Amino acid sequence: MMKNKENKWWQPENYMKNADKRIARMCVLKEIRHFFEAEGFAEVDTPALQVCPGMEVHLRAFSTQLDSPLGETSVVRHLHTSPELSMKKLLVAGLPKIYQLCHCFRNEAIGQTHLPEFTMLEWYRKSTDYTAMMEDTERLVKSCTRVCQAEVLRFKDITCNPFQEWERLTVAQAFFKYAGIDLMATLDENPCVLPEPDKLRYEAQAKGIWCGPQDNWEDIFFRIMMEKIEPYLGHNVPTILCDYPTCLGALARQKPSDARVCERFEAYICGVELCNAFSELTDVEEQRRRFEADSAMKKQLYGYTYPIDEDFLEALSFGMPESSGNALGVDRLIMLITGAEDITETCWVPEI
Repeated sequence: MMKNKENKWWQPENYMKNADKRIARMCVLKEIRHFFEAEGFAEVDTPALQVCPGMEVHLRAFSTQLDSPLGETSVVRHLHTSPELSMKKLLVAGLPKIYQLCHCFRNEAIGQTHLPEFTMLEWYRKSTDYTAMMEDTERLVKSCTRVCQAEVLRFKDITCNPFQEWERLTVAQAFFKYAGIDLMATLDENPCVLPEPDKLRYEAQAKGIWCGPQDNWEDIFFRIMMEKIEPYLGHNVPTILCDYPTCLGALARQKPSDARVCERFEAYICGVELCNAFSELTDVEEQRRRFEADSAMKKQLYGYTYPIDEDFLEALSFGMPESSGNALGVDRLIMLITGAEDITETCWVPEI
């Protein structure tokens, strides 16, 4: 019988082209565990099937039916987009420092830096704020880069040295630096709700950014981010972009010195977003209000929503400690360390 000559990823001559990247993957996963074990963290493992996969407006989950053995009952469950809600319940239960490496699922298109099934690292520290997460992120990225014997991080033709001092930039500073826009002047009196879009639309259009007539403030914000800001972050050295408008901090607490912004940051390397971190919101009434607002927005935009995790809100009301947490894309980190041109190069099986 003649062999199929069509090129397949599993043919040895094709697969071994990226062998170095998969060796790097093993090294990075081993180093992540070593890093957190040395810090006294407990590694946890929470269920992927959830009542609520996450409440962020634009997240789309994979859903399934959970049937009883004889088919008497059937309930909807969703593959989690993040283990966040389950891990926070463990903080309430009394675990002070936890981390998890797990597969997460988001129903969105495959791209150079996106996979619908990907590896997430999340970790939480009791009695800390987002500055602790900034320090952890810097040390972890350096450790993983070092163990892979890389000197710089790379994506396309952009390089970044994680061993030099990292840049820290507020969102407002980034909007002014890269887009010439005073973002804070576009916010409304109530920092917890989306502002009216007119002021930001005017500023965006003045900079040549197209805005649709139905775009809300958040739509315009992210269009400016994608066109004018994100591509320029994390060049030469990593950028920590912090202090997001409170209306964009679904699970982050407000900054005590300025309620217009929340204690949230994202780290960017070579224009690629690597992680998303917060000082965690512990006010159950404020959290419920934000969940309900996000749910209403999702229903308006997409015609459906996910149920609120009432068990999480009950745990929050029981008493979640002041904490900080971070969610980091492991596949992206490996991609940046190895200089891969496509995120699938970092996976053991590069297909879904």
